[in-house]
Amino acid sequence: MTKTDSNNTAIFPVFKPRTSQVPIRHFALRPGFVWGASTSAYQIEGGIGAESGRGRSIWEDYFDARPHLDNGEIACDHYNRMVEDVAMIKKMGLKAYRFSVAWPRIMPNGKGEINQEGLEFYSRLVDELLKNGIEPYLTLYHWDLPAALEKEGGWASRETCRHFAEYTQVVVNRLGDRVKHWCTFNEPEVIVAGYIGEGLAPGLRNPSLRVQVGHNLMLAHGMAVKALRSYSKDLQVGIVLNLVPAEASNRSKAALDAARRHWQRNYAWYLDGLFKGRYPRVVSLEARRHGVAISQEDMELINQTLDYLGINWYLRQVVNSRGKVLRVPAAQETLMGWEINAAALTRMLIQMKADYKLPPIYITENGAALKDEVVEQGGQPAVHDLERMHYIYDHICALEKASLAGVDIRGYFAWSLMDNLEWSLGFSKTFGIVHVDRKTMQRTVKDSGLWYGLVIKVNTVGRGHG
Repeated sequence: MTKTDSNNTAIFPVFKPRTSQVPIRHFALRPGFVWGASTSAYQIEGGIGAESGRGRSIWEDYFDARPHLDNGEIACDHYNRMVEDVAMIKKMGLKAYRFSVAWPRIMPNGKGEINQEGLEFYSRLVDELLKNGIEPYLTLYHWDLPAALEKEGGWASRETCRHFAEYTQVVVNRLGDRVKHWCTFNEPEVIVAGYIGEGLAPGLRNPSLRVQVGHNLMLAHGMAVKALRSYSKDLQVGIVLNLVPAEASNRSKAALDAARRHWQRNYAWYLDGLFKGRYPRVVSLEARRHGVAISQEDMELINQTLDYLGINWYLRQVVNSRGKVLRVPAAQETLMGWEINAAALTRMLIQMKADYKLPPIYITENGAALKDEVVEQGGQPAVHDLERMHYIYDHICALEKASLAGVDIRGYFAWSLMDNLEWSLGFSKTFGIVHVDRKTMQRTVKDSGLWYGLVIKVNTVGRGHG
């Protein structure tokens, strides 16, 4: 037996909790804690044809040069299935939905001309979410730079920062009357990786660009914050960082120092800039070596007050005395090769509270690429992903422990709402709590999504959410 919604767009298999499965319980989290799921534009939307008015992004260029890879031409076809997807989100019981706006859909060339059809799509999405009692959390940039701007230097150019602020103003002017939670960037560290490595767009493989690109992203963040504040002081403005704590392989001074340098060079870089108004010494020295000018005015622009910090959490790294990242023997790992270690999340959050004067924190992404098997249940598909349920439960428990230790955590967003394009890795790495059939685009809520909905119900009914 299965249940489907009225227009038969998403399948909700019957989920029957058993004592051997994952608990469904109340968590000791702050009142009004936000429960949601996240996506990003390029990974789910599709609709990249000229008929939509959307311009090319760096990802179209990246995949054109690598035609053997899956691409985002269709993705999850969310552009054409948005109304049905929002209905599914509501039926799953999610209270918030984090999505990104595609810059090239709004401004095809990254500047100048505005594609009103693109703006209208996101306006309809916001209206649909609000109509269904779902709070929108909007991310302005999730890696899809307009290709025209990349040809002018991309994030290695300060001009791109100014164009980003202009784009921000266009979006907030249209959506700021309804969207209250705004994020400038998703994971600057990973955007930088696209310039210094090969596996992400634009794939330039130029390590010398590391500090220049990262600093420009922080400047663009600061300019966007000003644009958002100029629209309304009432908006909740933040940024999302991908944080991977570096823990020493042993307690020797050499290993502890190496782990600290690794963290400072790759992650504290952004935290220090945002919350201390300066970069770690290891980053400042690297900037000097590569001729990157960083002024006091730059740092003041970066070091503006934020309403929240979003943290995307997937793994920790273990570093030895030589600074090498080690694979942990016998560790449980996801299909990405990432160690599963929820306790490290608690440790990181508590340490961050000690190191910084932080705004409230949302876990804006957390999830696992695991091997899913689609089975038939009552003539309909089902996915019994018990391992993913355990993963989500363990990480919510980790947040509970950090919250009880005094860390101000306001919400949790599962990554991802549905199986999507995992960038250059294609569709084989499934993070979703909803399965998407690659041939039919049929959505099937996995056991993890059904279980998560029950957890949300237990933690929100009668607790300020209705």
